Amino acid sequence: MCNRYVTPEEREIEDLWHVGRHNPDRWWDKDVFPRGRGAFIRRAKDDVGYSRELAAGQWGLIPWFAKTAKLTYSTNNARSEELEAKATYRQPWARGQRCIIPATAFDEPNWETGKNIWWRFRRADGLPWGLAGLWNIWTDKATGEQHESYTMLTVNADTHPIMSRMHKPDPRLGPDEQDKRSVIAIELENVDLWLTGTIEQVKPLLRPPVMEVLDAGPA
Repeated sequence: MCNRYVTPEEREIEDLWHVGRHNPDRWWDKDVFPRGRGAFIRRAKDDVGYSRELAAGQWGLIPWFAKTAKLTYSTNNARSEELEAKATYRQPWARGQRCIIPATAFDEPNWETGKNIWWRFRRADGLPWGLAGLWNIWTDKATGEQHESYTMLTVNADTHPIMSRMHKPDPRLGPDEQDKRSVIAIELENVDLWLTGTIEQVKPLLRPPVMEVLDAGPA
């Protein structure tokens, strides 16, 4: 799971992911926490062909059945293995509402010393991360106001050399039952596939970042 990350500068997002400069509402948080406002890149929803657009919304996906935009439960992370079963994420996943979440760095807690030491994860090549996500638009039936939101996808990382060391172990579970989680990095050459491919085509992309791209250590 990831509960905080840093957003790149707007110009860097535009240049790296080739999104236009016509979106009128570009404000978001620099340091993004759950229920904060972050930037994400998606297939342009009003383009009958294919182009990318930069959007901003709440980090915490608001599902279609929500009664209010202020949720009482956490939706900033979504287990990729449960997307087809969980009501919160089933429709966005089935509709291909996938997105890229730009991040200069993301933070994870390490409890190997018995207390939380935050680790910061950057890319070894100096580029921002493009993290896998889903987006949704929820409409308030009372006012007609639309709310953009998104969630960050995670995958099991029990066998990953670095990601398996993150997060507080559950004392009720054995070493092989922890279900350690990792974000999913979408490399630049896979962005079009992630945004436009079928579910079966993108499933192979649901994996932790490879060791070669990780630059990680205590923050």
